[in-house]
Amino acid sequence: MTNSLELPFPPQSLNPNARVHFREKARITKICRNDAHLSARAVKLKYSGAGVLTIVFHPPDKRKRDIDNQLASVKAYIDGICDYLEIDDSEIASIYIKRSEVVKNGKVVFEL
Repeated sequence: MTNSLELPFPPQSLNPNARVHFREKARITKICRNDAHLSARAVKLKYSGAGVLTIVFHPPDKRKRDIDNQLASVKAYIDGICDYLEIDDSEIASIYIKRSEVVKNGKVVFEL
């Protein structure tokens, strides 16, 4: 069991500033939520109950990104993780967001 989960950097279409048809965005959101759920199950993610979530972004390139848009882009991931843990996302009292080094293809690490 672990208390961290690594997922791919979210697709650009989940960024709030993206101009994507709502059906396409809904389809991608569903896929990302399901991927997060299955990945959490695969690593047997555990939740301590502390209500603290740390999200570490490793972008795929050096482009500037707004931190609030990055958080919005991973909402589907957070929902999928909460689905697996069988908790409501309102139980998360604090979210810490960190930016880290660029990695090929990018990734996001969630720590509970």
